[in-house]
Amino acid sequence: MKYDICSIGHITRDKVVTPEKTVYMSGGTSYYMTYAISRLPKAVSYQLVTKVGESELPVVEKIKQMGVDTICYPSHDTVFFENIYGKDSNERRQRVLAKSDAFTVEEMEPLDAKIFHLGCLMADDFPPEVVECLADKGMVSIDVQGYLREVVNEQVHAVDWKDKQRILACTGILKLNEEETRVITGEQDIREAAKMIAKMGVKEVVITLGSYGSTIYADGEFHDIPPYQPARVVDATGCGDTFSAGYLYCRAQGADYDEAGRFAAAMCALKLEHSGPFDRDIEAVRRIMGK
Repeated sequence: MKYDICSIGHITRDKVVTPEKTVYMSGGTSYYMTYAISRLPKAVSYQLVTKVGESELPVVEKIKQMGVDTICYPSHDTVFFENIYGKDSNERRQRVLAKSDAFTVEEMEPLDAKIFHLGCLMADDFPPEVVECLADKGMVSIDVQGYLREVVNEQVHAVDWKDKQRILACTGILKLNEEETRVITGEQDIREAAKMIAKMGVKEVVITLGSYGSTIYADGEFHDIPPYQPARVVDATGCGDTFSAGYLYCRAQGADYDEAGRFAAAMCALKLEHSGPFDRDIEAVRRIMGK
């Protein structure tokens, strides 16, 4: 079967510390994306491909019981993150307490999809040969955050990555935030940075700006997406992944950049209101959008 969207990435164990409380939960791009898309009408076909240690197999089994087509490869351990947020939800301190095995070309060979979304959590999760393998099959969508993570004594530092040119040359959609944009390009002006990334081969440059909205650069034009205001801000963990879920869900159905961006932004506003993955429905998203 050829899927519309195949999300590939490690499911994690997360410790999330906010001014209100400390909670332990599952996480990772593929986890948040899977739960978000599972809450929406089945207008697109979706597959999850993950890799976890034995301790997280019950989490994978629960996802399978939700009706999500899932492939789970074994790993010696599960990624373990500690995320600490202050009063400003746009700022986060992070530690990595455990890592999983990287994905391999052999594991990618059986996959078939129109869009492959890579939820990279560490710089070595998806080697360039893995990305190139997937690019030969469909469009590659990447959340860049993991490629820019250097772990030193459990502390996470933002760095540029050595295989940038090779990977971006076969990337169709790149999702990144304002800080990551500057790390990649060295350019302070977001619009100029987006143009630089596009010249490296990326067709859709999707830059999230936290509480200031987002901007999408594609086909030589910018599409500025305003933010939607949540009723209250509880937990920003997984908001970027929720944005990717909404954006790709719409793009896979042929929605234009503005429509996909607004839908994704509305999902993010709802996600901010609670800890854990997106748990609302499409009617809630439409109400936020004023539809």
